[in-house]
Amino acid sequence: MKSIFNFQLSIFNCIIVAWLALFLFSTCGQSNDITFPEPPVYEMTGFAKGADVSWLTQMEKEGCIFYNSSGRETECMTLLRDLGMNAIRLRVWVNPAGGWCNKNDVLMKAWRAHNLGMRLMIDFHYSDSWADPGKQTKPASWLSLSLDELENAVAAHTKEILTSLKENGITPEWVQAGNETGNGMLWEDGKASTNMKNYAALNNAGYDAIKEIFPDAKVIVHLQNGYDNSLFRWLFDGLKNNGGKWDAIGMSLYPNVNNWKTLNEQCLTNISDIISRYGSEVMICEVGMPWDQAETSKAFLADLMAKAKAVPNNKCLGIFYWEPEGYTSWSGYSLSAFDNTGRPTVALDAFN
Repeated sequence: MKSIFNFQLSIFNCIIVAWLALFLFSTCGQSNDITFPEPPVYEMTGFAKGADVSWLTQMEKEGCIFYNSSGRETECMTLLRDLGMNAIRLRVWVNPAGGWCNKNDVLMKAWRAHNLGMRLMIDFHYSDSWADPGKQTKPASWLSLSLDELENAVAAHTKEILTSLKENGITPEWVQAGNETGNGMLWEDGKASTNMKNYAALNNAGYDAIKEIFPDAKVIVHLQNGYDNSLFRWLFDGLKNNGGKWDAIGMSLYPNVNNWKTLNEQCLTNISDIISRYGSEVMICEVGMPWDQAETSKAFLADLMAKAKAVPNNKCLGIFYWEPEGYTSWSGYSLSAFDNTGRPTVALDAFN
């Protein structure tokens, strides 16, 4: 894999050299004072402004093309970077149908993000497909495992994925041990409402494995409904009382066009309480709003961004839009931020 990457990078470097040579040739005889255009400046530290683009390679395979607002065809991650984003989030599935979001697919997308200078979040679902508040389904190959064996499987899978990144010089800044685990993960064994102790043990198996490969990565426990303080208190009190480990608390926030102001305020109140109660940093891991309500979505995002950045002591780490590129005519998902021609809507101007 590394040799393929190096070969591709060499081609990329050759293209850049050729472009510079063409530029110099085209300016010969015009002036002795050649001025190169200033490259854009991207914010690669501090507050994270990102997007989950886990669908990207599948979309490209199926012929999807992306364009900037002027209609120029542009590689998707580059386009998002040009829109002001500095981070990419990628989900990981254990043995998914079609191979999307497996180790090799994640590695390829992570490598692309890395070579664009983007920061990286890895999101382990610990499932063969979607894990979310309504389902936390074990991978098919883990169905008959005991709790101890499940812990070992979580650790082995986590280390396998992260080791593949490390071997290719890619370092994630944040890693999620589970996705929207408001009622635990790997049901029924790790269902928090029936056995918080089991959930804490499985969570810690992921946490320890992450720290073994990337000791400096911030491990995130991510819940849905960032406005629901009672949910966060219940889950994190339960984890804390059972020895659960985390570095940062993640949340999702999906308001509609009518309630976004209220939910933003409730989300901020929840963030303040979390910081006070647990001393934890907070990451808003997922946001979204209907793509065809772009002006309202922009207002929602700008307001949330301002509130998050104003949290004292930089305790709110950033905001990630969930699959903005997954436009509705391809995905059937209405909360993206690209239109059906493959162009970003004005909603993403909030990131710039």
